[in-house]
Amino acid sequence: MKAGLTFMTAGILVAALGASSTALGQSDEVTEQIELGLELYQEQEYGAAITELEFAIGDIRKLMSARIGETFPEPPEGWSAAEVASSGGGGAAAMFGGGGSMLEREYQQEGGEGRLTAKLMIDNPMIQAMSAMFNNPAMIAAQPNMERIRIGRDSALLKWQPERGSAEVSFLMDGRILMQIDGQGLEASDPAVELLEAWDLDAVREQAAR
Repeated sequence: MKAGLTFMTAGILVAALGASSTALGQSDEVTEQIELGLELYQEQEYGAAITELEFAIGDIRKLMSARIGETFPEPPEGWSAAEVASSGGGGAAAMFGGGGSMLEREYQQEGGEGRLTAKLMIDNPMIQAMSAMFNNPAMIAAQPNMERIRIGRDSALLKWQPERGSAEVSFLMDGRILMQIDGQGLEASDPAVELLEAWDLDAVREQAAR
């Protein structure tokens, strides 16, 4: 079954990439990996073919991850930001493979103690648990310091602990994309909420399309 699915994926990839590589008059590394994988398959070198195609799929996932990383909001005035990075133990490529990985970006308040971490998860197993929370007002009400807020016309969850200067804003998109802003050392929850509001939601949806 795994081999069948891999070669079905390969066929789709070749159809999608073949036209573009022909138009450019050259093949990139991913295209070469796919073509080699198909050649090995035709030669009945199945193990080597699967390996080659999985490398190609991994490289494509990295490209997708990089594009999604470009959607992260720029630092607000008075803040600086690090590069987007992967976490969760599986690397950026695992983000789309069900491995529970995520992308994140750190923000630091200039001349202050405030820190913000923007996180993005797609098709992650923990999203199901969060989905139950979003759709249950009673569960929200039972959580200390948690309330529903608006991000445009959509709902988000804000947990603000003023005694700790800690904020967490969570936004669930299309039932499979979870975006979170975690804040520490804050005087108010506003920086966390405003950073989420600055996220390009349409770009996230476009880049995360299946």
